Amino acid sequence: MISRAARRRRALLISGAGAALLAGALVGARAEEPPIPQIEIPSGRPGLARLAEPAPEQQAAVDKLPLTRQVGKLVVLRFVGTSAPSYVRRVLHDGQAAGAILFRDNVTGPDQLRALTAALRKSGTAAGAMPIVCVDQEGGQIRIVSWAPPANPPAGQDPRPDARAAGRALRGLGINVALAPVADIPSVPGSAMESRAFSRDPQRTASAVAQAIKGWRDAGVAPTVKHFPGLGATTVNTDRASATIGGNRPASSDLTPFKAAIDAGVPLVMSSNAVYPALDSRNLAAQSPAVLETLLRGKLGFKGVVMTDSIEAAAVRATGSTEQVAVRSIEAGNDVVLTTGQGSWNRVYRALLERAKASKAFRTRVRDSAARVLALQNSLR
Repeated sequence: MISRAARRRRALLISGAGAALLAGALVGARAEEPPIPQIEIPSGRPGLARLAEPAPEQQAAVDKLPLTRQVGKLVVLRFVGTSAPSYVRRVLHDGQAAGAILFRDNVTGPDQLRALTAALRKSGTAAGAMPIVCVDQEGGQIRIVSWAPPANPPAGQDPRPDARAAGRALRGLGINVALAPVADIPSVPGSAMESRAFSRDPQRTASAVAQAIKGWRDAGVAPTVKHFPGLGATTVNTDRASATIGGNRPASSDLTPFKAAIDAGVPLVMSSNAVYPALDSRNLAAQSPAVLETLLRGKLGFKGVVMTDSIEAAAVRATGSTEQVAVRSIEAGNDVVLTTGQGSWNRVYRALLERAKASKAFRTRVRDSAARVLALQNSLR
């Protein structure tokens, strides 16, 4: 166990490193890297309510929930099939999950998909909040709803109109959260994110990400910027193997699109499953308070919902059991654990509930995350 004094010293060191990152002055950072831009948000009411810190009434609403339902806000589940199994409907009805992620095996056509999402939404709203129904819909090959926009990969998109069109299509199918846009900047030959990125240029990427977020929000679908703090400097897909992004990464240029996303009102951020030794040499970003609390929330000022990438990814499996990963993810600063394997939901839920019953500090963490998730759910349509 690390002593309290050691943790305090480590936090101070990390805080200093985070400040240097944002100033573009981390040791070894390239002098020509551009500063993080301030994106102006046009006035007017967006299609999707902007998510802020939970209001007092939101926190009060969470406090009325039993611990079993507070913990449920912290899990998104996965199931197999083109209709919602009875156990999934029951879990959502009982408030033991915040929602579901859909994959290609869940989707065969518009009518089938509408019936599926209607069943999920009906079950979830019975628990008092709109459930999250999410899909990967980045564009090109990475889109679960194959007949819906964006048809082009990100580099070929007109970000705001394409995201708006995609959002309208998904909303009409009962989907309310998009796991897009990608804010990663390919910065090495053969980057794993090359085909999924808007550009290799940080400023162009920042502008495209901000516009895409506005387009999704115009359509009333909540976007999720990913993969914080940037996966462009690795050739490894973390779904398949462990990845370490060394040197002085993330540099200020890597963070530029994420800052633009936050300024544009993005309600969700997905955390990366890579390791960034410049910030935390031991933990994946998704399991690192240095990355999620000190940098994302403390330095970049993000106040919305932080969601893990898949905890079934190979990079995550290498760090421990499903139960261990779930608890560490929440302790690190995630609000939602994204499960993508059969049976994972139950293991995650039980582990989080057991930990919450045993630890007052963890119950406080659950309470705060549940309030942020409830605020998100109440903004969904």
